[in-house]
Amino acid sequence: MAQDSDDKFYDRADAYIQLANTQFEDAELAEVSASFMYAFARYTAWLSSQEFSSGKDMQAAKAKTMAFFTKQFQAMLEENFDDYIENFETYQE
Repeated sequence: MAQDSDDKFYDRADAYIQLANTQFEDAELAEVSASFMYAFARYTAWLSSQEFSSGKDMQAAKAKTMAFFTKQFQAMLEENFDDYIENFETYQE
């Protein structure tokens, strides 16, 4: 994955998490999470659009593109879920 070759990967991820954490003052956990996921989905759609010259071309690649991002997200979610299971007591302090 990208983090293997990018020394700023975790710094950027931490910055997004810190921003989301500041929003808990005015919103519930689920509301912040939903906004965070929407922003990621919106950004991913925009990012993907940069690879195409038309909406028709983008439509033709939609299933393949969505499968790629879904697979990447699932792998990252599994990695982090397992990390939280293994370190639950430490992270909940």
